[in-house]
Amino acid sequence: MLRVLLLTLSVVAIAHAELCKPDAQNAFKVRLSIKTALGDNAYAWDANEEYLFKAMMAFAMRRYSSKSMTQISNILLCNVTDRVSFWFVVTDSSENVTTVPGSEVEAAIRMNRNRINSAFLLSDKTLQFLKITPTLSPPVEPSTPVWLIVFGVVLCLILAGIVFLVVAGIRQRKKKNKESTERENLEEKCEVTITVENGIPCEALDLKAGHINGVFAADNERFTSL
Repeated sequence: MLRVLLLTLSVVAIAHAELCKPDAQNAFKVRLSIKTALGDNAYAWDANEEYLFKAMMAFAMRRYSSKSMTQISNILLCNVTDRVSFWFVVTDSSENVTTVPGSEVEAAIRMNRNRINSAFLLSDKTLQFLKITPTLSPPVEPSTPVWLIVFGVVLCLILAGIVFLVVAGIRQRKKKNKESTERENLEEKCEVTITVENGIPCEALDLKAGHINGVFAADNERFTSL
């Protein structure tokens, strides 16, 4: 009985070795840059971390498909290196001698990528599934609605236009007032200007009121008295 059990375990180990190896069908390579990500707070990669990785992959497979009965024992790791890289496969929970299609494993990883990264305090750049392209981060939504930003810009442009028109009107009015004042000052200067004729200064004639010659005025008075 013991021999049968040992033989069975040996066959299973050999089968698992064939399933999980570099570049095997449905196998994925993982590379972790713990030191780069955490610096002095980096943790050592040991059997406990491997157990956590298997648990997270089993969780991802179960969450991806409600019909999945993946156990930690269905996650096989191999070719683990000191620089923290390894290969893994997910075996079928019913048979445990065949692997789950890589497309399903990839879909489960994409669906739960943030949860997996958070479990190891890493990111897409420091926890790499080499066959899987990094997931795109969701677009950042601005805290202020776009329509409010557009409304604010339009309102600022309108206010700037109003201010410009007011300032331009004030400047134009000042310019007109200045020209009017200069014209009035020039007219007043012309009215008081003294002209010089034959070396004798005389006041400019008031064309509207006229000017009476004193000689003719005296003659008129003399003839009138006769």
